Amino acid sequence: MRVSPGLSSFAADTACAGESLRPLLEFAKEKVGSEGAAAATEVRLMATAGLRLLEESVREAILVSCRNALRASGFRFEDSWAKVIPGSDEGVYAWVAANYALGTLGGDPHKTIGIIELGGASAQLTFVSDEVLPLELSTNFTFGGTTYTLYSNSFLNFGQNAAQDSYREILKSRGGASRSNLENQYVDNGSGNYKECRSSSLMMMQEGKERCEYQQCHLGSNFVPELLGHFLATENFYFTSKFFGLGRSSSLSDFVVAGEQLCNKDLSTLRQKYLNHSDEDFSRYCFSSAYIVALLHDSLGVPLDDKRIEYSNQVGDTHIEWALGAFIANTKHRILGASGAVATRSPKHRPLLAVLGAFLACGIYLVLRWRKPKTKIIYDLEKGRYIMTRIS
Repeated sequence: MRVSPGLSSFAADTACAGESLRPLLEFAKEKVGSEGAAAATEVRLMATAGLRLLEESVREAILVSCRNALRASGFRFEDSWAKVIPGSDEGVYAWVAANYALGTLGGDPHKTIGIIELGGASAQLTFVSDEVLPLELSTNFTFGGTTYTLYSNSFLNFGQNAAQDSYREILKSRGGASRSNLENQYVDNGSGNYKECRSSSLMMMQEGKERCEYQQCHLGSNFVPELLGHFLATENFYFTSKFFGLGRSSSLSDFVVAGEQLCNKDLSTLRQKYLNHSDEDFSRYCFSSAYIVALLHDSLGVPLDDKRIEYSNQVGDTHIEWALGAFIANTKHRILGASGAVATRSPKHRPLLAVLGAFLACGIYLVLRWRKPKTKIIYDLEKGRYIMTRIS
């Protein structure tokens, strides 16, 4: 099932936000079974970027409505279990999910994979770093007796959609003859300008650098340590690479070539080549191909021929969702067992992920009898997915 609109859409009618959860709760009840099982099943709500952007009073009113609905749902619920989480937590949870799927969670910190997500409104970056990190950007996460020191940061308004909207506003403000044809890419004259997209993207990323309070800042006033090790690039990184038909381990040079070829083609040619894509898609991917290079190479220093970054939304058959990581982080004592050692996972007990969606993560714990499998369903309403996990 898919549920929309997202919780942030109830800003003008906050009392109705809780009612929007009803289809999800009914779905969960069907999966849980009896009323007794529901009463022993925890339900949690984690709201993300959509609610973070609202005024505090509106945000709290939406949460109050949701808490009322969850309290009356028949599931086990406490008011503190419905909250807005910071973007840095999203990054940590996504890192946990990726490394759990890879089997590196609980092992050598230097063998873990970092994760960088390019969302619509924000970008998240999380990885193990040996540098001395500012306290506000450092998170310690312990799993299986190993403690990881993570750099985790969320860059609000650095998401692809937010950046492209800002860029369009910049182009409009120029006015007259100096206005770039990118303002209406593939709409009026059917052409784009890759180099201008890239240079202007870099310019936007440097805004606010004069307010840098650290030794160096790579993205505006944000400190980012050197990117060491391998990374998984998800969401719009992956969608862009998929549009161009690039491999999972493509280099940034591949993005440059693909972007230049797309942006330089006329609209009629693109329509013939990409029959299942809209004109807006051509604008989006012309911009994103340049924005990705400006972000990873021009700003963060990843070499153009570097292949340490894998562009994908999954590891094996496991979709990497921050909601899955939230489940693992909040129930790791069940995963590890009394000894604290990482439990052995047989193939039949691999996390099973199913897709759905909008601004929420709903964790449903199906706690069965002792020695029976423990199952949990997580609904990520922001990205539209249910995640079902079984643990032996």
